[in-house]
Amino acid sequence: MAALQTRRRVVASLALAALPPLVRIFPARAAEPGLETMRIRLVKQNGVCTAPALIADELLRAEGFRDIESVPLPSSAEVSATVGSGRADFGLHFSASIITALDAGLPLTVIAGIHVGCFELIGNDGVRGITDLKGRAVGVPGLGSSPHVYLSAMAANVGLDPARDIHWITSADPRPIDLFAQGKIDAFLGFPPEPKEAEARHLGHLIVNSALDHPWSQYFCCMMVGNRDFVRNHPAATKHALRAIIKAAELCASNPADVVQRIVDGGYTPRYDYAFATVRELDYGQWRVYDPEDTMRFYVLRLREAGMIRATPQQIIAEGTDWRFVNELKRELKA
Repeated sequence: MAALQTRRRVVASLALAALPPLVRIFPARAAEPGLETMRIRLVKQNGVCTAPALIADELLRAEGFRDIESVPLPSSAEVSATVGSGRADFGLHFSASIITALDAGLPLTVIAGIHVGCFELIGNDGVRGITDLKGRAVGVPGLGSSPHVYLSAMAANVGLDPARDIHWITSADPRPIDLFAQGKIDAFLGFPPEPKEAEARHLGHLIVNSALDHPWSQYFCCMMVGNRDFVRNHPAATKHALRAIIKAAELCASNPADVVQRIVDGGYTPRYDYAFATVRELDYGQWRVYDPEDTMRFYVLRLREAGMIRATPQQIIAEGTDWRFVNELKRELKA
């Protein structure tokens, strides 16, 4: 299996290298004085919504990094655990899942929001709203997984007790979307590209689209999270890394076709049509507009209501965030 994964990474790297360079859009820059390290390890996971991380290598090189390591994420792993353990320096992960990891004591620092809107709640004819999840069978890959965390927050927001009111069906294989197609569950929360797959397969109906529906559309979904020690010890490198990811996010907004071709050719997602529809719809260009601290505060309160964490918003924000880098880049990277 290890040899197979290695071959896949080599093939993916060759495929991406064969494509036209992205850095022509953003002129290369020499390493600024004070860059503490030219090595960076970035989590790369199969999927669509973390596209900025998947296409960032050339932009990281333009920021002065010379040793760029892509850290693959096993299907059963979470980005926060990988970054918190020190196996990677940075990753893009879902805000609510980062909060549960911080509450569990993982040494993480959130440094910016990347995009708004990502997940969609899909249900059968018996589920017309979030309150209808009471007493229903809802599929998630596992307890504590990102879909479970987000659905729990959504349930708590409408007064449900997710631990008691929802019958959780855990399954990674078959996927919840396939259990839904078989009629074995009543609802599931899809992350890209699953909502597009469900639409193409005419499965159920849309209940919540976090890119459009309040309150979810008012807060970041994906955020950039770093290993706490790396952020503390390498502030210049942290800023350079964030600048590369932000530029990659802006490419997702301005040139989704090229970005999607890269991630499909890189083996990160199989379907160009699903991926293109997703990247085109997500708000990758709104990193300046939304307030990442508001996102953290909102989801901490929802997760406390759900009984999933004990920390307060003040504790999570004080111990697990550092906004100085994104605030500096908002001033430097004028629209």
